[in-house]
Amino acid sequence: MTTEHHEILVLGATGKTGRRLVRRLREHGGLHDHGLRVRAASRKGETRFDWDDPGSWDTALAGAGSVYLIAPEDPAPVPGFVDRAVTAGVRRFVVLSGRGLDRVGPDFGQGMAAAERAVRASGVDWAILRANNFHQNFDEDLWHAPLRAGRLALPIGAVPEPFVDAEDIAEVAATLLTRPVPDTPTAPDAPNTPDGLTALGGRTYELSGPQALRFDEAVDVIARAAGRPMRYVELTPEEYRAELRADGHPEAAVRALDALFALHRDGHTAEPTDGVRQVLGREPRSLADYAARAAAAGAWA
Repeated sequence: MTTEHHEILVLGATGKTGRRLVRRLREHGGLHDHGLRVRAASRKGETRFDWDDPGSWDTALAGAGSVYLIAPEDPAPVPGFVDRAVTAGVRRFVVLSGRGLDRVGPDFGQGMAAAERAVRASGVDWAILRANNFHQNFDEDLWHAPLRAGRLALPIGAVPEPFVDAEDIAEVAATLLTRPVPDTPTAPDAPNTPDGLTALGGRTYELSGPQALRFDEAVDVIARAAGRPMRYVELTPEEYRAELRADGHPEAAVRALDALFALHRDGHTAEPTDGVRQVLGREPRSLADYAARAAAAGAWA
C-alpha cells in the first residue's frame, strides 16, 4: 500500500455532503495514526478551488493521494482535472453522482456523467456513489422555502422516492476514502476482504434510504416533526416549469429540474437499494429520523 501522498482532498467542502465528509474525516482517529490530513476545498473555503480557474487546481492537488470529486454542472473542465490529479499523484477518486444518471437526458447531470467517465478511464482506484434525492433537500436546498411557506408543489405523481441522508453519503465516502490505497488498481468489482482494507476496485454504489415514500407522504412526515401544517400539491410538468420560471429560475435550471422529475416519474429511482449497507454494514437513516433532527434544530420554524 502506498503512503507517499497523505492528503485527502474534498471538493465541494462547503456543500451538503462535502462539509459533513470533512467533519467525519477530521473526527476519524485513524487518520492521525497514518499521517493522513484532510484538505477542504471550495471557491471560498480553507483551500481555494474553482472549476473555472485551472490555476487553482495545482495548489489544491499538491500532496493529495485521494479526492472526493463533486463535479460542476459544466462537464468541460472535468477530464482535464482528473488527468492533472493523476499526474500530481492522486491514486483514488470517490465521485458523487446521481442514481439513474444513465437514463436521464442531456439536460441534467452532464458534469456528473463526465466525472464518471473520467475516473473510469483514469487508471487509478475509484468508486462512484450514485445517490437518490437527499433528505437535506427539504431543509437546505430547493424545497426548503416552499415547505416553510407550507406548500411543496412538484410533478411526480404517486411514484415513490427512497430519499437518502447526506450523513450516510458522507459516512460511505469517508469509509471508502480511508481504506489503504494500493500501488496499482484492482480489477472492477474485485471482492473485498472481510476487514474492508482493500482497493475500491472500480465499483458503483447506489445509495438510497431504507424506505420509498411518495412526496405527499414525505411532506406529512416532515409536517408532523415540525409541528406545523404543510401540504404537497401535484403539478403537471407544464405547471411546474411555469412555477419555476415565475420564481426566477434560469432556463437551464428549468430544463434540468424538468429532466430530473421525468426520470423519477419513469420509476428508475423508486426502489430502495442496499448500497449503504454494503459499505457500512447497517441500514441507512430514515426520513423520520432526519425530520426529527432537522425540526429540533429549527429547520422549518
